[in-house]
Amino acid sequence: EKEERGRDDRRSGGKRTTSGDMTEYVVRGSAGMKSVNELPVKQDGPPPGGFPSIRYARRVPSTGPAGATVFGVALLVMGYGMYKVGEGNRERRALKEEKKAARMAVVPALQAEEDRRYLEKETKRLEEEAKLMKDVPGWKVGQGVYETGKWMPPAERPGPVGSYL
Repeated sequence: EKEERGRDDRRSGGKRTTSGDMTEYVVRGSAGMKSVNELPVKQDGPPPGGFPSIRYARRVPSTGPAGATVFGVALLVMGYGMYKVGEGNRERRALKEEKKAARMAVVPALQAEEDRRYLEKETKRLEEEAKLMKDVPGWKVGQGVYETGKWMPPAERPGPVGSYL
C-alpha cells in the first residue's frame, strides 16, 4: 500500500490525491473534452540558437607530415645520395688512374731489376751445368731437351717448373 501511495505521490507532483480527485475538470478546467486540439499544447523545443552540433565523424589527430611531403623529402634524400655516389665513383676512378700511372712509371725499373736477377741465376745455372756435364760427350751447355729455337721467359718455358733455376 505504501509503495502504491508513493507512486501516486510522484505522479501528482508530490501532492497527495486520491484517484477520485483526478477528473477532467480538475485537469483541464472544463468538463468533457470535445477534441484533442482543445488540450493545452506543452512541447519542449530547442534552446534559442539551436542545439550544438553532434560530433559523429571520427577525428584522427594529425601525427606527422603529409604523404606528398614525405615522398618529396625521400626523393631529395635519394637524389643527394646518388650525387654522393657519383662523386665517390669519380674520386675512385681518379685514384685508380693515378695508381695505374704510378705502376706504369715503375714497370721499366722493375723489369730491369728482374732481368738482372734472371741473368745472374741463369749464369750460375749454366756454370753448374758445365761442371756437372763436362764428362758427357756431345753435351752443349745451355741447350735444353725441349729446345724450340726461340727465347721464352722462364715462366713460359716448357718442361718441369724450377728444373732450370
